[in-house]
Amino acid sequence: MPLSPYSCVLWDVDGTIVDASVGILRRLKVALTHFGRPAPTREELIHWIGPPMFDSFQAQAGMSPEQATEAVSFYRTLGKADGYTTDIATYAGVPEILRDVHAAGIPQATASSKPEIQVDAIVDFLELRPYFLTTVGATPDEATLATKTDIVAEALRRLAARGVDVSRPVLIGDRHHDVEGGAANGVPVIFVDWGFSDAHEGDDAAFRVSTADDLRALLLG
Repeated sequence: MPLSPYSCVLWDVDGTIVDASVGILRRLKVALTHFGRPAPTREELIHWIGPPMFDSFQAQAGMSPEQATEAVSFYRTLGKADGYTTDIATYAGVPEILRDVHAAGIPQATASSKPEIQVDAIVDFLELRPYFLTTVGATPDEATLATKTDIVAEALRRLAARGVDVSRPVLIGDRHHDVEGGAANGVPVIFVDWGFSDAHEGDDAAFRVSTADDLRALLLG
């Protein structure tokens, strides 16, 4: 059995395990048009995927907190109608890494800024449930549990509550929010370059990888 330097593995979802950009862009275009805001281009998705949508509607669309709350609700209604799993695909080689890390006896959890109900839908749709001991995402209001810092802490808490050794965790992600959330919890981050990020977002990560093979080598030796 491969030896890993980590006692548990936390995974971001969007841009790390799955590419959900096609559906996200379509729903954003509908939502922003509905509220009289310019629709984003695919190139501008980098600013939307990663942070909580409540924050993005304010930062990217110039909405007030009250308007952003309404926009998030509308956007989530569109997502619910889609079933949360329309137009999503896993990144090449990632499901196999999840399988092999699980087979090596290393507990895994999601640590996603997506609402947890969506994380669960995606994990089940892609038949990844057996590989995760727990799936953690944002609360539905994206307020009680929303920041990556809080979500990483919650993922560690749930794993510890299940008897997992959380003394040597690692977080895998694709945005600076992952790097910052990991650092706030003392969790090193493996930054993947296949997600949605600017060139320097992963500069402060413990490691940076561009292929699934590179990621596997770090996790399983």
